[in-house]
Amino acid sequence: MYTKCRENGIKIRKEDVRLILRELDPRGVELRVRRRLRRRNYFAKGPNYIWHLDSYDKLKPFGICINGCIDGFSRKIIWLNAFTTSSDPKLIGGYYMEAVKRLGGCPRVVRGDRGTENGKVRDCQRFLRRNIQDGSAIDSYLEGASTANQRIESWWGFLRRESMEFYICLFAGLKDRGLFDGAYLDRGLIQFCFMGIIQDELDETTRVWDSHVIRPSKNDRVPSGRPRIMYLFPELHRADDCISPVERADLQLCQSSCTFRPTVPCDTDIYNICNFLMVESQLHLPADAYQALDLYLHLRNEIRSTL
Repeated sequence: MYTKCRENGIKIRKEDVRLILRELDPRGVELRVRRRLRRRNYFAKGPNYIWHLDSYDKLKPFGICINGCIDGFSRKIIWLNAFTTSSDPKLIGGYYMEAVKRLGGCPRVVRGDRGTENGKVRDCQRFLRRNIQDGSAIDSYLEGASTANQRIESWWGFLRRESMEFYICLFAGLKDRGLFDGAYLDRGLIQFCFMGIIQDELDETTRVWDSHVIRPSKNDRVPSGRPRIMYLFPELHRADDCISPVERADLQLCQSSCTFRPTVPCDTDIYNICNFLMVESQLHLPADAYQALDLYLHLRNEIRSTL
């Protein structure tokens, strides 16, 4: 209200605004003082009741696209994958179907944003649960703003602090020094040299997260503990596993409509050229980020010198 007054040319002190509101809307002031106007408390009935999925695009300008999914009850990571794109619905659907096959079923609900990249997940989720009746009117796939998908959105902050900040700064430094121009070649070389290293980082971050202890929340309906334990043993928190078993034929039908990550981490032509140059120079695949950086610079110089 103070801002609205200022924007409309009314010069007034904040304290005067408070006093006037108390006179004009005493009931509203009373409710706010009692903290009765609160956000809805998050609630999931158990593991696999709801999965939250989203993409992390901080490394996308450099050719590395990350997609992840987290269980709403336990906060265990369902998948966390890096590849050359996070915009292909069939690829994201492949991540989902790999998880469904590994876990033996699908969740009660999947929560994603309205992006087209989630279209295949939405279709498969609704198809796999088409014959399951649980007396609930909730759709098996929920869409909404990405900023409201808090379970996965808040986790991206942990991922950045734990491991991705290093790569964001590393790649930004290459760009500032004129060693990365965002073109087809440089993006392909980043993918060739760093994709495996970054996936290893994601796997390690997942292991750390799933084993760490989540502190108790003010919301007493949200459990605390280690995500892996909460996911595997929900009975410790008086909850049940909500996974929905799927028919083998349905699983295979959904899988046939999805795309799964190939072993080649970049464009096939760049991959073949890089392998040829590595054999010629007697180089090996990098074991850490610094070796990957050295390999990137070497391959970039070798290829550019022949152009």
